[in-house]
Amino acid sequence: MSDPGRSLPHMPTITTALASPEVWEDIQHALSGGGDGRSCQCVWPVLTNKEWETTDLDQRTALFQQEVASDRPPGIVAYVDGEAAGWVRIGPRPAQRRLARTRNVIATTHEPLEDDGVWAASCFVVRKEHRGQGLNATLLDAAITFARESGARVIEGYPIDTSQTNVRVNDLFHGALSTFLAAGFTKIDGPKPERPLVSLAVA
Repeated sequence: MSDPGRSLPHMPTITTALASPEVWEDIQHALSGGGDGRSCQCVWPVLTNKEWETTDLDQRTALFQQEVASDRPPGIVAYVDGEAAGWVRIGPRPAQRRLARTRNVIATTHEPLEDDGVWAASCFVVRKEHRGQGLNATLLDAAITFARESGARVIEGYPIDTSQTNVRVNDLFHGALSTFLAAGFTKIDGPKPERPLVSLAVA
């Protein structure tokens, strides 16, 4: 029998929304809670090394804002009890130009590098105070749904296998292998044991 004087633990309400100009400030809040999200503005995957090295925060922010205002949302924001708490980048892999220039991806993928039907979930951010609540899993599930409904054929991810290497929490922006495997992705081993590629057919 429950104790009527004891309050039940709060169960947070977790929701997600596609990126859009209307939630721009929410995205910025999600990116600003620890790690490199604010300075990166989630444009690392879409820029070449040279472009990255020659852009400052204002330029990266402007580039990201243009993406968010485009016809295809570049990602999804997660909310905990109405507060923006996390972010995932999801979209066609060719538009994330860094990936086609990444040796580990080139050596491991089974998919043509210029195939727009191949999407990539390439970056996860969760504010420090909301970590440990499974937000990356929620974001990945939402990303899978969005990709499938948008005509993707395959989704790839490039996570870190935390059983193979020690990594700081802030460096887990690629996602953890266990999160992708729990969502049904297949692991594809490559040159780096700690950096496998994962793949999920969605069509």
